[in-house]
Amino acid sequence: MLTRIFLLVTILFAVSVPPVQAQQQKRQFIRDAEVENTIRTFGAPIFQAAGLEPSAVRILLLNDPSLNAFVAGGQNIFFHTGLIIRSENAGQLIGVMAHETGHISGGHLIRNSDAMSNASTEAILAMLLGAAAGAATGKGEAAGAIMMGGQEMAMRSLLAFSRSQEQQADQMAMRFLEDTQESAKGLLEFFEILGDQEILVSARQDPYVRTHPLTRDRVSFVREHVNRSAHSAKPWPPEWVEMHRRIKAKLYAFIEPPIKTLQRYKETDQGLDARYARAIAYYRKPDIETALTAIDALIKERPKDPYFWELKGQMLFENGRVADAVAPYRKAVGLLPDSALLRLGLGLALIESEEPNALKEATTHLGMAVRLEPEDRFAWQQLAIAYGRDDNEGMASYAMAEYLLLAGKLPEANFHANKAEQILGKQGSIWLRIQDIKERASQVKAAKERDRKWW
Repeated sequence: MLTRIFLLVTILFAVSVPPVQAQQQKRQFIRDAEVENTIRTFGAPIFQAAGLEPSAVRILLLNDPSLNAFVAGGQNIFFHTGLIIRSENAGQLIGVMAHETGHISGGHLIRNSDAMSNASTEAILAMLLGAAAGAATGKGEAAGAIMMGGQEMAMRSLLAFSRSQEQQADQMAMRFLEDTQESAKGLLEFFEILGDQEILVSARQDPYVRTHPLTRDRVSFVREHVNRSAHSAKPWPPEWVEMHRRIKAKLYAFIEPPIKTLQRYKETDQGLDARYARAIAYYRKPDIETALTAIDALIKERPKDPYFWELKGQMLFENGRVADAVAPYRKAVGLLPDSALLRLGLGLALIESEEPNALKEATTHLGMAVRLEPEDRFAWQQLAIAYGRDDNEGMASYAMAEYLLLAGKLPEANFHANKAEQILGKQGSIWLRIQDIKERASQVKAAKERDRKWW
């Protein structure tokens, strides 16, 4: 399911748009296990060819209808949902990923950062990654930020690459695709789409055109590679074709009004992606019974698909049928146990259920979720709630300290860390982590005091 695509973290995100327009446009970071895993599956061979550990590359989704993707803050690739929805095939996404991976591999982020003041760069990246982390919290107040004026210009500068860097990223992308024996036709097709954008006035262009300058030489270079590569006509695996169609349909159905989804994916279309989109549209109308009938039909056809089970759990949970939601979530986790988002969904359902021993099971799944994604504030907060309701005060205080540390509430984090230490004692890995929290809080407090004395 789009676990938290219900527009969680609202920021005024002014990347490559005029300041006035930027103030009017609200964009949100979103989380979804299926979309993130699909993009990671597409990108893993590219990351490996670039010498990157695939699990270390973060995939972040920004709910924005424009064509854009960019890298920031290290190995973080941001995708606008508009790019995914408007892509015509998996190859176009893979081509864009290969190019953005070229920027990472080429060290272009470091070079750009060196050209800016450290304070400005760090503030912008903190906003980007903090807001993305906030999307994992499920709470809008966790990471809101406003970017206007000089910050908008700094962001545009940070994300923009020179023509020489673009050419270098293209060259690396071609090498990565050749090494993985994959076609570069998708990137060429994407460049041709962007070529149509160049005739538009700046305010109407998609941001990718303004942050990634497109030249005839770049297009010619990629076209020549496509013409001579032995892999250009190689088809994508059928399962990748389906995965791409599914995430397109899923994003569209969650973002657009249900009536638009039902018009686009008509009842006469019996493709799996179309039926998936209609199930989501009915759920959002809301027409829960029709939605459940639709998702049950998909589950019957694909009983080992974790994302169909997850969507059913979400449908039931968000319509007040908490007890019924637990079983589908359990099934989803059983099929995909390494997904932090699926375990989080199950943990939430268990907290609200009245099943015997539900709270202990919730702490197990939420504990695994924070081990998989230790920066997920919302998961830490829910883990604290589960421990608290299960009368485990020491662990509740520890989890709350982790949550508050990530939320930037350092005095409160220090208080709960001390409380956890008093209850749990001075031994084990948790005690060591508590010391880390206290030390971090102390360092920030000392830094603030030095700043006050300086001014």
